[in-house]
Amino acid sequence: MTRSPSRPSGGIVLARPLVMGIDEAGRGPLAGPVVAGAVLLGKRAPAGLDDSKKLSAKRRLQLETLIHETCHWAVGVVDVATIDRINIFAATMLAMTRAAEALCEKAGVEPEAVLIDGNKTPQGRCEGWRWNEARAIVGGDASEAAISAASIVAKEHRDRIMRELAQDYPHYGWERNAGYGTAQHLAGLREHGPTPHHRRSFAPVAQLAMPF
Repeated sequence: MTRSPSRPSGGIVLARPLVMGIDEAGRGPLAGPVVAGAVLLGKRAPAGLDDSKKLSAKRRLQLETLIHETCHWAVGVVDVATIDRINIFAATMLAMTRAAEALCEKAGVEPEAVLIDGNKTPQGRCEGWRWNEARAIVGGDASEAAISAASIVAKEHRDRIMRELAQDYPHYGWERNAGYGTAQHLAGLREHGPTPHHRRSFAPVAQLAMPF
């Protein structure tokens, strides 16, 4: 049973109104999943939230820890096979839907509004999206605290995934480039070919693909 907004779980007192922020990490890389973060800010949410890309790695990690401690948060992950099957845009919409669903289940509440970084929402674009009060905001990761928090959660989660994958596939520099098409990554593709974690629907991978 879904709890009422006045009875959230986990002992975290949520800020009012109940606004869910959502952002994604990993639309552009050549390898790895796309990850969406969703956050409901708590009353003790950390100060200094901003677009994750504008923060140093040290500051992002500090803020992520504080977000985990003071807010309700969740992530949605869509793997490479699904990205290649449905395309990266649809996969991003799916990741956002999964993150929102996971957050509502985790927090035991429904948001009064949903703010999403970008120019489109999953409304009418992803089966399972049920939040009608959703609004896309271009640059929202820098202007809306809930989206900023979501961007930090998504990026830190995805970067950890890529660092773990880099231990098994050390030729591509994923621990540094997070799967983006850097010179080192492309050189690794040319020499070693794609891994099971490469997006074969992306042109640079398809063009450099060798039997794995």
